[in-house]
Amino acid sequence: MSSQEQPSSKQPASKQPSKTGPAITKSHFYAYISKLRWLQRWGMKRNVISENVMEHSWEVATIAHVLALAKNRYFGGNVDVNAVVVAALYHDCSEVITGDMPSPIKYHSPEITKAYKAIEHQADHELLNLLPEDLKADFRPVLVEAEISAEYHSLIKSADTICAYLKCKAEVQAGNPEFRKAEEDVHKRLERDDCPEVKYFLETFAPSYGLTLDELLR
Repeated sequence: MSSQEQPSSKQPASKQPSKTGPAITKSHFYAYISKLRWLQRWGMKRNVISENVMEHSWEVATIAHVLALAKNRYFGGNVDVNAVVVAALYHDCSEVITGDMPSPIKYHSPEITKAYKAIEHQADHELLNLLPEDLKADFRPVLVEAEISAEYHSLIKSADTICAYLKCKAEVQAGNPEFRKAEEDVHKRLERDDCPEVKYFLETFAPSYGLTLDELLR
C-alpha cells in the first residue's frame, strides 16, 4: 500500500452544539410585578400591621408548600410540591393591574364576582404577554389562574385562607376590633374546608403565631 493510500489517523470533527443562546428581547414582566410591594392589602380596614401583596404571596407560598408536603406524606396525595409553590408565588400577580379587591366587595353579588373574575382573567393574559415568547408556555400553568390544576388551586386557596385567618388573629391580638368579625368569618371558612392538611397546619403550626419572640425562644 503506498503512502498515498494509507488510511488517515485523523477522526472527523464532531459537531458542537450551538451556544448562541436565546434571542434577547426586552421584557417589562419582572419590573412590573416588582410593584406588588407597593400594593397594600385589606385596604378598606384600619390596619395595625400593614401587609403588602408581595409579602403575602411569599407567606402563601410557604404555607402551600407544607400543605402539599403534608398531603403527600400523611394523606395519600401525589402532587408536585414544587409546582404548587411556584403557582402560589405568582397567584396574586394580576393584582398589579387590578389592585387588591377586598373579599366582601369581590363576593358581594354574583354579578360583581363574575365581572371581577373576568378582569382578573384578562390581567393574567396581559402579564403573560409581557414575557418573551419562548417562556410563555412555561409560565402559563402558574400565571393564568384558569390553567392551574384544580388540585393545586385548592391547596393555594387553602393556604391563602390560612394567611387571612392568621392576619385577622394578629390584628385582634394587637387590640384592633376592626378584624374581629373577619376573624370569625375566615375561621368558619377553614372549618368548612374538608382538606385534612388544613386541619394539620392549624393544629401543628398555627398556635405558635400568637407567641412573642421571647416565648418562641424559651
